[in-house]
Amino acid sequence: MKSRESWGRYPQVEQQTHALVWRTDALPRKDGSLLPHGLGRSYGDSCLNAGGTLLLTSGLDRFIAFDPATGVIRCEAGVSLDTILRLVAPRGWFLPVTPGTKFVTVGGAIANDVHGKNHHRGGTFGRFVRRFELLRSDGSRRVCAPDENPDWYGATIGGLGLTGLITWAEVQLTPISNPYVLQETVPFGNLDGFLDVARASEKDYEFTMAWVDCLARGKKLGRGLLYRGNFAPPQFDGLPLARSHLSHGVGLAVPMDMPAFCLNRLSVSAFNWLYYHRQNGKPKQRLTHYDPFFYPLDAIYAWNRIYGRRGFLQFQCVVPYSTARDALKEILERSSRGGLPSFLSVLKTFGDIPSPGWLSFPREGVTLAMDFANRGEKTWKLVEDLDRLTRQAGGAVYPAKDALMSPENFAAYFPQRERFMQYVDPSFSSSFWRRVNPVSLPFSLAAERGETASPPPRSLLAIR
Repeated sequence: MKSRESWGRYPQVEQQTHALVWRTDALPRKDGSLLPHGLGRSYGDSCLNAGGTLLLTSGLDRFIAFDPATGVIRCEAGVSLDTILRLVAPRGWFLPVTPGTKFVTVGGAIANDVHGKNHHRGGTFGRFVRRFELLRSDGSRRVCAPDENPDWYGATIGGLGLTGLITWAEVQLTPISNPYVLQETVPFGNLDGFLDVARASEKDYEFTMAWVDCLARGKKLGRGLLYRGNFAPPQFDGLPLARSHLSHGVGLAVPMDMPAFCLNRLSVSAFNWLYYHRQNGKPKQRLTHYDPFFYPLDAIYAWNRIYGRRGFLQFQCVVPYSTARDALKEILERSSRGGLPSFLSVLKTFGDIPSPGWLSFPREGVTLAMDFANRGEKTWKLVEDLDRLTRQAGGAVYPAKDALMSPENFAAYFPQRERFMQYVDPSFSSSFWRRVNPVSLPFSLAAERGETASPPPRSLLAIR
């Protein structure tokens, strides 16, 4: 058994690994279940397979075709978004949708139907996937596209890697004139301020997102900085490329697991105050390379180590506009008074463009993401409370970021779950999938622990 972590480093599980090399090879025969695994940037246990085998896709890293005239690229599923950008950005193309890190694979981007700062304009990554090949454990291969095996296409996009192995994919890129972004930073004084400036920005700006001071209270609850921008027009062509364009970050790294006491209410409050006030309360504009605009945390190697050996839990929810103001206020207040400061918190709006994937997370509304250092039961109870508030508000929690979602909440968040289950490969599973489906699958949490059969738990704390 070899231990392999998710990005949040929680939970820790034992599992085998099998490195894939050729996309034409058959799937290996293993005891237990299989799960594709890219670069491990999912935060919880959707990329883990306790007691089973991870199919490591990083060896499927070859480009197959790229047409610089149309911006259509075909590559193996283990190619990272970073690798794609190195090829296409100098040739006038960019990813149509990108998450907050470029160190994810194309297969992972499809499996989680990732979203980015332009959801209100572009929707999810899956909308730009023209076709892909799906390899099942019975040896069958099928090309999936909106007009070819459309059910398999809808089940696999956002399907958490459970419908089989994506061997290659074809993606439509978006044109850019140069690699620069005209960015504007706008301070807002509270949650109402965010909602006003975010909605107003959607008309004129392709990209928007906001950093939030999650420890601010009272009239300052939800204050922060909104970042909005567009790719720079042609008059900025010809500027020299920044060093970061052709390098992995800028050399910063977290060299060791930080002690748990480093992240406390005092240190996070001080950081938040300094970060918020660096704007002096005024909007600022600047021209920046796409790297620091889209991927600021990628510049710090192994930044997840600041949370220490026990790791952290990220909670990301989306709530409809009709309930957003009250629900987000309650979530922010609950996390603020919980004694567990969120070191990094992000607010963003989602548009009404539907996702092609049946289990896709994004839907119209406001999304909030928060990181909490793992302090055991105290953290788990807080996340469970936030999960409950999200469900009461008619929202949903993001499986790719989750480590604690209950089976009942999963069923409520994803109404096409039953339809999706018909397409799950019988040899594929994950720790997340068994957690949110403890009854219907041949595996159960109790069985994994060697416990006797028991009724399905109704509480996250009961599951543990």
